[in-house]
Formats: sequence, C-alpha cells, structure tokens
Amino acid sequence: MRVAIVGCGLVGNKRARALDDSRLVAAADVDLARAQALASLHPGCLATRDWESVVARDDVDLVVVATTNDALAPVALAAVERGKHVLVEKPAARSAAELQRLLAASRRAAVRVKVGFNHRFHPALLKAKALFDEGAVGSLMYIRGRYGHGGRLGYEREWRADPAVAGGGELIDQGVHLVDLSRWFAGDFAEVEGLAATFFWKMPVEDNAFLRLRTPRGAVAWLHASCTEWKNLFCFEVFGEKGKLQVDGLGGSYGAERLTFHRMRPEMGPPDTTTWDFPGEDPSWSDEYRHLVSCIRGGGPVSGGLEDAMAALDIVGRVYAGKDT
Repeated sequence: MRVAIVGCGLVGNKRARALDDSRLVAAADVDLARAQALASLHPGCLATRDWESVVARDDVDLVVVATTNDALAPVALAAVERGKHVLVEKPAARSAAELQRLLAASRRAAVRVKVGFNHRFHPALLKAKALFDEGAVGSLMYIRGRYGHGGRLGYEREWRADPAVAGGGELIDQGVHLVDLSRWFAGDFAEVEGLAATFFWKMPVEDNAFLRLRTPRGAVAWLHASCTEWKNLFCFEVFGEKGKLQVDGLGGSYGAERLTFHRMRPEMGPPDTTTWDFPGEDPSWSDEYRHLVSCIRGGGPVSGGLEDAMAALDIVGRVYAGKDT
C-alpha cells in the first residue's frame, strides 16, 4: 500500500509510525518544514506544501488526512474523487452537513473511507466489546463516560479554540470519541440532550460538554468531556443487568489501560471481579490502520466509517444548537 499523508503535525506523525509494511511516498503540510521532517524518515518520500498534487498522484493508493478540522472533509473528498482510499482523522468534518458531500462521494466510488476513531481499537475497549457482544453483562441499562485533560498554556489561542477552524470545542474534539464509543455499544440514540459550556478558558468554544443520550429501547449514555480536568482522565463504563464493564486509562498520561469486569452473583452482594491490564505502547493506531488495509484487501465492513462520523456529528450538532458558552 502506497500512502500519502496530508497534515504532518503530531497526529500525522503518529499515523506515519503506524503504517506497518505500507510505504509513505508523499507528505504534505502548509508548513513545509514539518513535511520535510516527516519525509526525511522515509527514503524516497516527497515533501511538499501542495496537498492537491499529492492526492492526484498515480503512485498513491491511500491518503491519510490529519489536518485541522476545517480541511478534513475537503482533502478527503478530493482524494475520494481521485479514487484513493482514505483514513481521515476524527471528527472528519466540522458538522454533519459538511460531511454530506464526502459521504455521497464515497458511496459512489469503489474506495474505502475510515474515520480516525482509534479508541475502538484500544485493547481494553476491544475486550470489553467482545464481552458485551457475548452477553456477559446482559441487557444494556446505561453507559457512563468521562474523558478529559487540562489544556496547556496558550490553549485558548490554538486552532482548537477557533470555531471557524475547529467547528466547536471539547465536545467535537475528545467528546466525539465518547459519542462514537457509546453508539458502538448501544446503537443509535433517539433522544439527545446536552450542555456545551465555557467555564475557564477564555475562548469562543466550550471547554466542557455534558450529554444525556437515550436509545429507542431506553438505554442511556451519560457523558462528560472536559478540558478543565487538570489530570488527564479516561473512564468508560457499561452497565448491564448482570454486571458492569469498566475501562480506565488509555496509556501514557491517561494512566495504564485496564478493563475491569464486575459480574453480579446470583445472591447479589459484592460482585466477582476480573481485571485485565494492558501495559506498554498504545497499539490502537497500528491496529486501526491494519483494520483498514484488511477491509481494502478483503472487502469487510469498516468499523468507524463515515456513517458513524455522520451520526456522531449529528449528535454534536444537536447539542451545539442549544449551547450556552
């Protein structure tokens, strides 16, 4: 698989390190020095500012789009229209409406488009989903998810704080992962209530978002995404009638990744508890990329595709429609 990367910042470099046995042939960025730095690690790789020429190259099979949010959909659309497979970073667009053309084009083209919902490929979450699908916790009652960080000096002046570039704040940034994971376990949500509010950072987008989502069958997801968490945090809990699955940490600054399964006993009382720890490097970036390549070669369904991004962005947009910043 011959790959081009558009957007050579932190995430673009992570994607480059996760290419497995694929070959990076081109790197594009508005900052040529960043493209050159990434290209220098891959012999024969072209560095350029001109992303349009990159997605048009005949020797490119797959384009990784890791730009700011305002450029995600336009670059991905150009790649799809050129017949390229695409891995586009979440949230894939600034709004569901902006994603419409890309979704329509992908359905017409004989290409695969994967959205960067790499949290689906964290080992603790994969294990939790397998247990859930086996019926280990019984019928779903509710989900509780928290995801947050504390920002950094100058955070309010970064592109993520500019609604014209980012499309929103913490909800469309980390919060969209919580929404996607909740849909992965619970399915579609019929009711959406939420609050997007700015408590601390002096910026025109939200630094906290609180959501209550409800499926047609009555299962609920309570979600909180925050960039005033101060200590990086990830906690995702799935409550069923027979037990609970709890994922803590994502590795690195979020703490060691762990899955805890609390299994209800027939007599109730303290549950039987089983814990799985997943130390070491975060494998989700590589595993997500391998999944996409396997779908391209084998024709299987993509986990975390444009339809999932559209559904997540629809929820985000409904919260933003009533937000108070």
